[in-house]
Amino acid sequence: MFPARFGTLLATGLLLGAPAIAQQAGPPLGLVPLPRAVQTSAGTYALPQQVSVYAAGPAAQNVAELLKGFLAPLGKTVALTTNRQAAQIRLLPAAAGASGGPEAYQLVVDKSGVSITAAGGAGLFYGTQTLLQLLPAKAAAAARVPYVRIADAPAFGWRGGMLDVSRHFFPVSFVKKYIDFLAAYKLNTFHWHLTDDQGWRIEIKKYPKLTQVSAFRKQTLIGAQQTFKTPADFKYDGTPTGGFYTQDQVREVVAYAQKRYVTIVPEIEMPGHSVAVLAAYPELACKPGPYETWTMWGVIDDIVCPTEPTFKFFEDVLTEVCGLFPGPYVHIGGDEAPKTRWKESAAVQEIMKKEGYTDVEKVQGWFNRRIEAFLAGKGKKMVGWDEILEGGIDNKATVMSWRGEKGGIEAAQHGNDVVMTPAGYLYLDAGQNPRPHSPDEPLMISGYLPLEKVYGYNPLPKELTPAQQKHVLGPQANLWTEYITTPAKAEYMLFPRLLAVAEVAWTPAAQKNYAAFLPRMGQQFAYLDAHNINYRVPEPVGLDSLSMRQQGGQAVFTLRSLVPGARIHYTLDGHMPDETTELYTKPLAVPQGARLRVRAVTIAPNGRKSPPAELLVR
Repeated sequence: MFPARFGTLLATGLLLGAPAIAQQAGPPLGLVPLPRAVQTSAGTYALPQQVSVYAAGPAAQNVAELLKGFLAPLGKTVALTTNRQAAQIRLLPAAAGASGGPEAYQLVVDKSGVSITAAGGAGLFYGTQTLLQLLPAKAAAAARVPYVRIADAPAFGWRGGMLDVSRHFFPVSFVKKYIDFLAAYKLNTFHWHLTDDQGWRIEIKKYPKLTQVSAFRKQTLIGAQQTFKTPADFKYDGTPTGGFYTQDQVREVVAYAQKRYVTIVPEIEMPGHSVAVLAAYPELACKPGPYETWTMWGVIDDIVCPTEPTFKFFEDVLTEVCGLFPGPYVHIGGDEAPKTRWKESAAVQEIMKKEGYTDVEKVQGWFNRRIEAFLAGKGKKMVGWDEILEGGIDNKATVMSWRGEKGGIEAAQHGNDVVMTPAGYLYLDAGQNPRPHSPDEPLMISGYLPLEKVYGYNPLPKELTPAQQKHVLGPQANLWTEYITTPAKAEYMLFPRLLAVAEVAWTPAAQKNYAAFLPRMGQQFAYLDAHNINYRVPEPVGLDSLSMRQQGGQAVFTLRSLVPGARIHYTLDGHMPDETTELYTKPLAVPQGARLRVRAVTIAPNGRKSPPAELLVR
């Protein structure tokens, strides 16, 4: 049924790690992220309403239990069976010695049913996620799966997504949903940003005031702080806000993530971004208080003092944190720590004299190394933002490069492991509209990060040698929440850009192609709709000066939607298009010489509208 060369393709492309060309002989499958090797043939397998799953061993049984929940919305009921031949879905262990690692998998659909083979539970899980994308998005009488053979493995071991719950608190239900987002698209690391100046979000038994005081602020800034020019511009809502996760809730989230093969990396900020700590425990400051949980965004001079009581505090906190999170990493922040208070502190001057430092920045390196040694004693690896390089680190710390790639390049050259997360490519709180603070978009931080720029990112800098590139663990997308107040808005900022992140993290750069990605991405919108995800509907493509062609004194635009089944409506007078304005049915011809503002929107099948694409035609 399938060409014999598939076995060779698997051996060279998957087992040896070389990029294999995805081959398809039928209609496009619309898979995101793109697998390493795909072959299709004529025919489909009809998955019955009663599905038997063969699963031998704890890992396969865990995946089979998850599969029950995944297939239920499609009208399928799942039962486990010990009869491999009678099963419609078979979760199988890879042969002993098979290469590819625990996240690699093979998926085969033929007349005998569905077989997913992997060396580990993660690979079996990712095989089921691919299978779900081959099934209809909604319940259907005939759920047919195309005949296919897929051999797949990730390009990177760290495929991350960060959620900041400090600036705005999100309930456990959404944290689990965020983990679902990651897992569905084969991202395997959830960076949980739990503490910052604006709120402390994790219960620490030894320090109850962290959840009584530090977890709440008295009010929140109204509007975009970066647009304010004078103190008179700052207005507040006057509404107390906050929240925290109990240790039982943390354990619940950790267990939820583990079942989906997602590792959680908790972040406890130190020594900067710590004024919420000082609100509860002002004795940890260099300068007498009082302090309050901060109501603004950005960076504040007030940070903890690097004294023995501060070390005792963080060691106690980290002891409880390490007991809650079984993953290998703990993130200590380490970014944006002004030294204004440290320069004024007699205690810090004494540290500098004792350690022989002439630069106060070296004190933070000394601080970090003490914390790193403590974490190592707990069996944990320390992660920090790229500022931790400035005070000096050994080659055991992992660096998150966020201020561009420079820090990551320096760290990899030094022998440190690196997670690439540059703000200009992977900060998904940045705007999705080229017009800053567009009235057609919700309030957000400044910056413009379109889908194409996210997709085009390559986490392996050319400045690194092949040996140094091995220190790049992978990429991570971050979602900071200064202006993201609700789960719906978080989803709007994440999707569809998170789909591009997934392909950056999973698919080798040599196989990526943005033009080919777009139609595959388009097929994902039906699945996002089925899961009630509030994605941003992409604006129509083609209304730009580069796409314009001249014809008979007119500017002609050929528009298309990235959402299958969507309609495009437009106006020529600058008004917002909607269902009542002109429907786009053929290339749009606009007379030149007249000053016209053309606007066009996509109206998705579910009725939701995109922001407008617009162009001033002269």
